[in-house]
Amino acid sequence: QVQLVESGGGLVQPGGSLRLSCAASGFTLDYYVIAWFRQAPGKEREDVSCISSSGRSTYYADSVKGRFTVSRHNANNTGYLQMNSLKTEDTAVYYCAAGVGPECRWGDMGYGMNYWGKGTLVTVSS
Repeated sequence: QVQLVESGGGLVQPGGSLRLSCAASGFTLDYYVIAWFRQAPGKEREDVSCISSSGRSTYYADSVKGRFTVSRHNANNTGYLQMNSLKTEDTAVYYCAAGVGPECRWGDMGYGMNYWGKGTLVTVSS
């Protein structure tokens, strides 16, 4: 079965850090971009970040730029999202997704995603 499974979410205080993982099974991520999305309660889904299949190109929403870092380790078939300096506004369910192809289509990401994880909850609260 083709699956993406997020992990690493949890409760963290403002200013803290979390590292989310996106583990793929049933297929290799080598030929897929890895994208991260989030959805806060009562809000629309937001594009957060994306990394090309090679790992050489990355993209970030303005709201997280400078605080989040997307990466991948193809040997582990896993993508990562390092989140630093977390704010209460970052509270959301975070989803990873994989889209076949070498490059991210930033600005139109959701349309190109072939597989989605079920999400992991990140709560930033004091």
